[in-house]
Parts: sequence; structure tokens; C-alpha cells
Amino acid sequence: MNENNATERLERFLDFYNNLSQNNLGSLPELYASNVEFIDPVHHMLGLDQLQQYFSHAYARLSSCHFVATSKIANQDQGCLSWVMTFTHEAIGNGKAISVHGCSVVHWNSEGKIAYHRDYYDLNEMVLQHIPLLGWVTKKIKQKMAKDT
Repeated sequence: MNENNATERLERFLDFYNNLSQNNLGSLPELYASNVEFIDPVHHMLGLDQLQQYFSHAYARLSSCHFVATSKIANQDQGCLSWVMTFTHEAIGNGKAISVHGCSVVHWNSEGKIAYHRDYYDLNEMVLQHIPLLGWVTKKIKQKMAKDT
């Protein structure tokens, strides 16, 4: 596989997520291997069944979600996609649009399906700072840490 095909895999990955919704979760097997390992700052799942349950729960109250790639690196076996995700969720930030910077690392199996997917993002940027009291506390902690360095 050449570099262009590897980059095209990341483009398909990004397109897949930009079109994912509660209505088309059945398409996950098109992208993911049945034994996929998925990790993010909150979850660690093994297998497509767990991943489908996770997305079903996550997308149940998600009003919108869109990813914009900021950089891409890929080869035959793996890829890394840096992104900005903008989403709205009724339970976070009073339903206002929230942007989060993150990165996805994926490894493809011999069939071209994702066997490993790990997302890196700041949980504070995504959720915690949007909870009134918790947001104030985390802001003060960050200010204190910055002052002490």
C-alpha cells in the first residue's frame, strides 16, 4: 500500500465519523474488526459489540458532532489523525457548541479494518470545564499550576 492509499483510509475514517449517527450505527462493522480494541480517556472496550453499545449510548443524546482534520500521518498498518471535534449535547454546556482538540491513533488489520483505535483528548476541555462548580475548580487548579512553574 502506498502513502496515498493510507491517507485515503484516514479520509474514509474521518468521513465515517462525520456521517455517524444514532440511525446508522449498524455500519460500524464496515470500519471496525470484530475484535477491535477501543480506548479513550473514559473507556476501554474490547470487541465490536461493546463498541456498538458505547456509540448507541453516546449518540442517543448527541445533537450534533463534526470533525475537522488538522493533520494526518499514515502508513500501511497505522494512522494518526489530529482533529477538532465540535459537538452539541443537551447535558453538557447547556447544549451549546463545544470544540475539543484531539487525536485518533488507529491500526488496520490485514483486511483493512480497524483493529485498534485510541482517542486522546482533554476530558476537561470536553466535559469538566462546562460543569459550573467543577469548571471553576479546574480553572483555579490550572491557574495555580501555571503560577507555580
